[in-house]
Amino acid sequence: MIATVVFILAFVLIALAVFFVAMSGGAKGTRKSLQTQSKGGSRAVGVALFLVIVGGVVAVPTLVMAHNADKQSKMAPGGLELTAAQEEGRQMFAENCATCHTLHAANAVGRVGPNLDKLHPNKALVLNAINLGRAMGNGSMPAQLLTGEDEQDVADFVAAAAGR
Repeated sequence: MIATVVFILAFVLIALAVFFVAMSGGAKGTRKSLQTQSKGGSRAVGVALFLVIVGGVVAVPTLVMAHNADKQSKMAPGGLELTAAQEEGRQMFAENCATCHTLHAANAVGRVGPNLDKLHPNKALVLNAINLGRAMGNGSMPAQLLTGEDEQDVADFVAAAAGR
């Protein structure tokens, strides 16, 4: 959102600059009007130009990155807010499950296992698959691929994110 506003404002500033140059008689007229200004006026123009450049090149990207840094890492694609355990489950899913399963929230596009976005399994089904494994023709999901806290976190993540 902020990046879009900044992008639009940059073009508005460019358009205003072009307009004022054109209204002052083009490049020659602008040069002439700047040369007739006092030293203080020329200095003010230089400082204003410097501030616009520094603001556009340094400050705006810094603000955008600061705004996105913490919030975006905790959000799955589609705007799904994740708890700390679900974020851990997302990472474990990426390491252990993403090569076989498709799940948009984990940016996974596996082709061997079922598409979890279409299946939309609940937590109990995910835990069952993790504990018992699956072998139904196309491939084989090993039993006990994850255990303990890791399996709980992955199951929470998949149940919350599948189909969203």
